[in-house]
Amino acid sequence: LIYDSFAQYLVTEKGYDKELLNITPESLDFCCKGLVFDFEDGNFLKLAEDGTVLRASHGTKSMTSEEILETYGRREWKHFSAVSGMLSCSAKYYLYDNYFDLPGALLCARVVDSLDQHDGQKKYDFWKDMVAAIQHNYKMSAFKENCGTYFPGVKNDPDKYLQRCPESVKKWLKQLKNAGKILLLITSSHSDYCRLLCEHILGHDFEDFFDIVITNALKPGFFSHTPNQRPFRTLENDEEQEALLSLDKPGWYSQGNAIHLYELLKKMTGKLDPKVVYFGDSMHSDIFPARHYSNWETVFILEELLGDKVVVPAETESEPLEKKGKYEGHSPEAPYSVSKQWGSFFTDSLPGLGNAEETLLSTWSCKCISTYSTIAIPSLEAIADLPLDYRFTRFSSNNSATAGYYPSPPRVLLPAEESVSVK
Repeated sequence: LIYDSFAQYLVTEKGYDKELLNITPESLDFCCKGLVFDFEDGNFLKLAEDGTVLRASHGTKSMTSEEILETYGRREWKHFSAVSGMLSCSAKYYLYDNYFDLPGALLCARVVDSLDQHDGQKKYDFWKDMVAAIQHNYKMSAFKENCGTYFPGVKNDPDKYLQRCPESVKKWLKQLKNAGKILLLITSSHSDYCRLLCEHILGHDFEDFFDIVITNALKPGFFSHTPNQRPFRTLENDEEQEALLSLDKPGWYSQGNAIHLYELLKKMTGKLDPKVVYFGDSMHSDIFPARHYSNWETVFILEELLGDKVVVPAETESEPLEKKGKYEGHSPEAPYSVSKQWGSFFTDSLPGLGNAEETLLSTWSCKCISTYSTIAIPSLEAIADLPLDYRFTRFSSNNSATAGYYPSPPRVLLPAEESVSVK
């Protein structure tokens, strides 16, 4: 649906090739989190933690090791310092780091293919049209106006696109609230769309699960902006009202900033330094800014952990069976499959020539996980059955790159980690 929303706009409004509207299930294999799109060259890149290029494609077509070495060498990619400073997009590139964005990556790659075929271009200048397609489909008034393809599609058939929340997760949310925790929902979606999603996923009583709901939060700016730059606003009939000088009580708000929110949390908890644990699935919009600007604990929801065979650590005395979470001891059905074109999200081998021995490197995406997340989990369901006082091992506990993965690290990361510790 997301792909169609953008493709329809490019074809009908901007005159792109109608062929873009046809998409095969196999082509979705191109979608892989952590890719960087270099606008000018029309190339998608998978980066190592040191910024070198591990794999690349021109449009949808994979580049060979020879082409990668010829184009990028073994040196840091030219915009890596900006990317690693967590600027997810600039005039030169865009970082695809969550599933909501990914269909756009496939569309951009196919646009490059199409332009090559018809125009033989060397430099590409279509990103502004992609931005226009995004604006058209997702602008704040789009839901109300039934504008574009995306919102009408979800409204007409929510069951087709939305999964209902498992009962175990609802029960967990209630347990947290009953234990005196303050629950927040912070989303960049506008209030009308958020309401549709939550009613469908959690039920019509979804507001009872949360003390504070913040919509149109415009993350990561929610964390990085000052109260003056991004004040909270009240809502009436999904229309934003005047700016608030501070947050005085729990409720439903729009926009806002983490500083004023934290002041309210101090007031509500009666603590000078309340601890916030923030769950998110985007490194750029959720995990990095919450850790970097607000110093919150961060739980990274990483479906890629489901694509890996779960390695169950040996029983330890400190963990009796009743404290086992949902996924320990048996492999879940993997709803997630590893991209054949791009390989593992976590590691890859350096492009080598001929018979050169392959060197396995962690990806930049993998490095970010252990740097900015407190822990990483495959889903909320994976921890919902654990006792509320369950003690997770943090990534920072012994400076381990794998300690914070629950229930266990991705298999691809284990051999290297173990061989390092043996030395």
